[in-house]
Amino acid sequence: MSKIIEIYTDGSSLGNPGRGGWGMVVTSGTKTIKELGGYEKNTTNNRMELMSVISAIKYIIENHKNGDVIIHADSTYVLGGVTTWIHNWEKNGWRTANKKQVLNKDLWQELIALVRTFDGKLSWQKVKGHDGHVHNERADTIATECSSLQKNYIL
Repeated sequence: MSKIIEIYTDGSSLGNPGRGGWGMVVTSGTKTIKELGGYEKNTTNNRMELMSVISAIKYIIENHKNGDVIIHADSTYVLGGVTTWIHNWEKNGWRTANKKQVLNKDLWQELIALVRTFDGKLSWQKVKGHDGHVHNERADTIATECSSLQKNYIL
């Protein structure tokens, strides 16, 4: 039986829009496997939250093709979108319940395509942000540093 992979994700934006960054921490049991982060020069916090999750799924597809994965996020926007809202957005031609265009449609479409290609079991968990959870705090630190320094991070 393979171990469950858990990934903690976060996004950051210095200004909204402004310089942005995303971070993620990949764990298995008590071991940290990988830390990754990236940046964009002019973006929003929600885009960076989405980029952290997109990057997480790309990582698991490349490295854990068919395992059990739990993605932890503190973003209600990401979790609500990926588990609930996206179904109606697709059905309604990428329009919200208010008939407005879905913001960040390009990233939502990339995210849902990745989710659908993953062969394993993928679960989503809400984690309270800035509440002392070590892996969530680390993902936040990576995202904030990538925003500030405008450089990628890999460990």
